[in-house]
Amino acid sequence: MYGLVNQAIQDMICQKFGEPTWQEIKCHAQVEGQGFLSMEAYPDDLTHRLVRAASVVLSLSPAEVMQAFGEYWVLYTAEEGYGELLEMAGESLPEFLQNLDELHARVGVMFPKLQPPSFDCEEEDDRTLRLQYSSHREGLAPMVVGLVKGLGDRFETSVEITQIQSKAEGAQNDEFLVHHRPEDGLNKD
Repeated sequence: MYGLVNQAIQDMICQKFGEPTWQEIKCHAQVEGQGFLSMEAYPDDLTHRLVRAASVVLSLSPAEVMQAFGEYWVLYTAEEGYGELLEMAGESLPEFLQNLDELHARVGVMFPKLQPPSFDCEEEDDRTLRLQYSSHREGLAPMVVGLVKGLGDRFETSVEITQIQSKAEGAQNDEFLVHHRPEDGLNKD
C-alpha cells in the first residue's frame, strides 16, 4: 500500500489518541522511522502490523480499527488535496458509490503501483444499494463499512450498512446492503 495510507493511520491515531499512543503502536508493530512518504509503495504487511498493534494498544478489534480508519480516510483524503477528485466522483452517496472504480482509475494515474479494489454498485430500490467489493487484499471489508459511513457524513446522508456476504467465510466477494436517506431530506450540493 502507498505511504499515504500509513500516514493517514498515523494521523488518525495522533489526532484521536495522541502522539505517545502512536509511538507505542509503532513500537508494538516494530515500525521504525519518523513517518511515511505518501507516494512511496510499502509492503501490505506493514499496514497490517500497524492495524494489529493499534488493536492491542487501543483494546479494539482489528475490525473496529479498520472501520474507524475507513471513516477517517474520507475526511483525510479530502483534506490532503484529493477533494476535487472526490467531488468529480459524484454529488450523492449512490452516485459516488457507483463511480468508485472510475475514481480509482483516476487515482491510478498519480499512483502507478496502485492495486485498487473493485466495486459494483446496484440499486435495489430508491433507498437501498447492493455494494459488491472485490480485492486481492484480505481483511479490508470493515474498512469498506467505515468508508461508506464516512461518505454518508460527507453527503449528509443517514447510512446503515450490513454485510450480507463475506469473502472470509467463503463467498467470492464481500457484499453489503447500504440503506441511505438524506438527512432532513436534503443532499449536500
